[in-house]
Amino acid sequence: MDLKFKLIRSRLLVPLDNNQAKKTVLEDGYILTKGSLIKEVGKYSDEIGQRIIRNYQGELQIIGSPGVGNSQEITIPCLDGVILPGFVKAHGHDQESSIIGFGKDESLIDWLNDIVFVFADFLRHDEEELRKKLGSSPYLITYLKSRLDDIYYGITSSLNHHCNFHKYHLSELIEANSKAGTKMVIAVGSEDRNLNPSVLDSPQEAINRLNNYLAEFGGTDRIRIIPGPNQVFSNSLKMLKALAKWSREHNTLIHIHSSEEPKMTNWFYRQYHCSPVEYLYRADFLGENAILAHQVNTTEIDLAILKDTGTNIVHNPLANTILGSGMPPIIRMLEMGIPVAISTDGSGSSDNQNILNAARLASQYQKADHKDARLLPAEKVLEMITVVPAGMLRLNAGSLEVDKDADFILIDLSRPNLTPTLADNVVENIIWASDGSEVRWVVSGGRILKDDYRFVTLDEERVKKDLLQLCKLLIDYKNNNSTRMAI
Repeated sequence: MDLKFKLIRSRLLVPLDNNQAKKTVLEDGYILTKGSLIKEVGKYSDEIGQRIIRNYQGELQIIGSPGVGNSQEITIPCLDGVILPGFVKAHGHDQESSIIGFGKDESLIDWLNDIVFVFADFLRHDEEELRKKLGSSPYLITYLKSRLDDIYYGITSSLNHHCNFHKYHLSELIEANSKAGTKMVIAVGSEDRNLNPSVLDSPQEAINRLNNYLAEFGGTDRIRIIPGPNQVFSNSLKMLKALAKWSREHNTLIHIHSSEEPKMTNWFYRQYHCSPVEYLYRADFLGENAILAHQVNTTEIDLAILKDTGTNIVHNPLANTILGSGMPPIIRMLEMGIPVAISTDGSGSSDNQNILNAARLASQYQKADHKDARLLPAEKVLEMITVVPAGMLRLNAGSLEVDKDADFILIDLSRPNLTPTLADNVVENIIWASDGSEVRWVVSGGRILKDDYRFVTLDEERVKKDLLQLCKLLIDYKNNNSTRMAI
């Protein structure tokens, strides 16, 4: 059932509306959608409910109700939950859903060598055999699991950094996104140095790939394609300049990993006698359209450049702590007016896509490190996974307002860990008390993706079964193979 209008009503609603105080909480709130957009949002009343049923009966689906709004006897239940904007993930890797937990207490470089590059080679070398054994593309299986992960945690939009050999497999990624019903910005990877020679491009090859993908997939619903050079160390000045020029000519965003790990950053200094940020500045790469992931190892010169250019930063605290990379100077960045979003990174390094957990960890670390409990309060980090990344990614989302995309979730407040939750403490409980599993409904572009905890667009059991079979084959391959990065 996919009717033109959808109505949801809940005990609490947090709009994060720029036209109101950010921490506004509505008691007994509702959203009415028309197609892919929000038509109405606000405080519910019986008069409003009767008007909606009267005007849209026969075309109205009431979320949480068995009826479809075609009778005067229909009721509009007030769900015991809080409605929020759908979460926006500004940096992740769908190719990592198969390697959750494979990293064993090791640094970024060792983790890349021991699992990421091994997994890439496994898919590349054994693709045809895997297709026969699994009855499907191993890439598609991997990407579908990532879409399942995002929906599970209430992520309705993401930037997917599609690097390494995965840059050759956009069609499978787009197929997975289409099946799931989520929105995706795809940052197409490039590398021309310091990695496996079989994955290296010339600048012209990288540009040709972008042009071809744009021609083939540019009009695809819920998809945008942008340049996404992998790392600063793996892309030359010539490559970075070419991709930045393409981005400006096509008015797109551009995305890259930067200064993520101290050993790698120190190596970069020894090789190129400057920081990755200074190198990107020389390439004319930085600016309001540039999004840097991580930026853990940051100098005062870097901060000045980032501020002056208006460059965006995506903080990934789960991966930064698990891999022992360190933490970026988030408080300093925010004080200087540098835009910062919070994200999860890929599941291989963060081990999940629980974006609420990422927001909580980001806040907890800064409070403890600076010995100041006032830093990064709950409402701030909630904005950093909704309003802020939606702005970075140029999405018509991130808040609940009329004519915004109908991207929203409902978090179940009946769970013991969220009891008691009232208007006065709902934002704090979302960040501090939730475990991420309480996302009961997920709607993206007016389409229900998760209905009372049940996945609607994806076959959960099939996706998990296929991935488990793939991973058993990966373990056999991993035990007999290794791949080392060039540096």
